[in-house]
Amino acid sequence: MSRVIIRGIGWLAGGEYGCISRGERFRLEGDLTDASSRKGLFTHPFKNFGRLDRLSRMTAAGISLALRDGSLGYAPDRKQDIGIIGTSSAGSLATDLLFFRDYLECGRKLARGGLFIYTLPSSPLGEAAIHFGLLGPLFYLAAGNASPGAVFDAAEVLLLQQEAEAMLAGVAGEDAALYCLLTKEPEQRLCDLSAARMIAAQGSFIDMVTAFQELKKEKDKS
Repeated sequence: MSRVIIRGIGWLAGGEYGCISRGERFRLEGDLTDASSRKGLFTHPFKNFGRLDRLSRMTAAGISLALRDGSLGYAPDRKQDIGIIGTSSAGSLATDLLFFRDYLECGRKLARGGLFIYTLPSSPLGEAAIHFGLLGPLFYLAAGNASPGAVFDAAEVLLLQQEAEAMLAGVAGEDAALYCLLTKEPEQRLCDLSAARMIAAQGSFIDMVTAFQELKKEKDKS
């Protein structure tokens, strides 16, 4: 049985973003709502990006960086057997509250449909799947503590059951995201899943990014 490995990792945290395997780290100038700030994050324009809620923007950016780090390209007319499994600490709570507040302010009669579609925690994953042309299984994991280790475990099961050729697994928040590309191709290994699980036990996003960067440095030395 083939071993599941981490092929690439994309991240955004602390006003920065980057790719672990490629050794890239950049300063995020401005907010993702600004088109100039997204330059280099996506290979082609993300349709209706401005309407996405904040969690969806962070998720899409993290997934784009993970695909880039794993050297998997994408295009508007290309479909791929890749799935997504993600989690977050608060789910869609921020948008849920915003939608309900808007509903109250509109006299309990009308509310914005553009907000309603993001009141499901799986919506950010769906938006990413549409843009990147991903046809594999899509799940939101309500893990409670937004554990990357839990999404790694679930993605591993799906890969070993041959539900997809590759899986994107990660965690996103309002201001940070970390997504990994998992495959069964050991020759393209960034790190083993066991090592990734240990790093996932780190506290913050920045701690995880730092640990993955150190792991990459040790790999380059060996």
